[in-house]
Amino acid sequence: MNRDIVCIGAGYIGGPTMAVIAKMNPDRKVIVVDINQGRIDAWNSDDYELPIYEPGLVDVVKEVRGKNLFFSTDVEGAVKACDIIFVGVNTPTKMFGRGAGRASDLQYWESTARGIKGYANGDKIVVEKSTLPVRTAAAMEAILNDHAEHRFTVLSNPEFLAEGTAINDLVSPDRVLIGGPQDEVGIAAIQEIVDIYATWVPREKILTTNVWSAELTKLAANAFLAQRVSSINAIAGLCEATGADVEEVARVMGADHRIGSLFLKAGPGFGGSCFKKDVLNLVYLCESFGLHTAAEYWDGVVKMNEHQQERIVSRLIKEMFNTLANKKIAVFGFAFKADTGDTRETPSGVVTRHLDEEHAHVVITDPKALPNARKDLADITGKSSRIEFEEDPYKAAEGADAVLLMTDWKIYPSLDWQRIHNSMRKPALVFDTRNCLNREALIKIGFKVLNVGK
Repeated sequence: MNRDIVCIGAGYIGGPTMAVIAKMNPDRKVIVVDINQGRIDAWNSDDYELPIYEPGLVDVVKEVRGKNLFFSTDVEGAVKACDIIFVGVNTPTKMFGRGAGRASDLQYWESTARGIKGYANGDKIVVEKSTLPVRTAAAMEAILNDHAEHRFTVLSNPEFLAEGTAINDLVSPDRVLIGGPQDEVGIAAIQEIVDIYATWVPREKILTTNVWSAELTKLAANAFLAQRVSSINAIAGLCEATGADVEEVARVMGADHRIGSLFLKAGPGFGGSCFKKDVLNLVYLCESFGLHTAAEYWDGVVKMNEHQQERIVSRLIKEMFNTLANKKIAVFGFAFKADTGDTRETPSGVVTRHLDEEHAHVVITDPKALPNARKDLADITGKSSRIEFEEDPYKAAEGADAVLLMTDWKIYPSLDWQRIHNSMRKPALVFDTRNCLNREALIKIGFKVLNVGK
């Protein structure tokens, strides 16, 4: 077996993961393939205008691209050349048929599996990198090994990356999880993948399980984290009603070592490609196995998240004299979190649509996410002239009745808020849904200030 690696899928999973693997394994050839020519061209661009924004990613790619890291659309050639195949294709929520809105749409994954089988010229280790429903590996193995000329060993190596910190998460991971068959061939295949990560990850942080446990762990981990976000946002509403301060409540709760402080930050709710999709996938799995009470429990996590975004708009309406019609709202931040251009399931998208329904004039600004924002809102911007996009936050705020801060980009607290206040209509309102601005300083300038959980 050769040591070369191919990853099918050049998106948020495949690109950063393979870049770091190439950097840490200079003796291995690593190829990232994708059928999207434009995406591959961006990965190969002379000016390193990569298709995704991730702090530190450009530096890693500059170090290894063309040496032992390569990007290509030649899927067949790469599969033939490499005996270790990572699969990082998209697995969105299914929006049709049975399980619509909850189950994973596995058509791209199945198409990839059939392609691997057709292209293979020898035995291969196939590694699931995408988040997949439990026992998907069995389906993949059934497709690959049915009347096959070669042997395919299917493993699960789920990613635990947070966008905005993905490179650090890869370089210094909390854990690496590798699941596979517990027979002689499976254990040997697991060791092959262990050897890739062991070049830089301490061995005690590389955890091995059976393949089913690995698949379920990824769903369970994201569901638990999403549950914490929804829980603290539920407490935030109670804080606003009673005069408590959610940051003080979270600080004291987080001091309890049994709870910890992570993911107890109140805000507009979770977004991104993972949490909602994975929780709904867990809901569907629970329903499929007749665990209806468990399904309702996890479904409540998603409903609480949606309620949080509706609540933001309701508070804004109440504070702006019960109407937003023809009022200018400057939305600061469209990415679902800072340090990424990703807008999948972003709370800003939901809130913007609600604002448009209220006939507000919305101007969106964001350091990295405006191209995706334009795509996400194309269905309503084509019919409405009330939504605009502006790179300069100062221009976005000119003449605005309110600034609605939705993403905690580091540049926002350092802006000249006196200048912003001077340019706005009065009374000027700031709704800081991330609680990242200096509330007292804003009030002193003359702003009316709203926070989540205060």
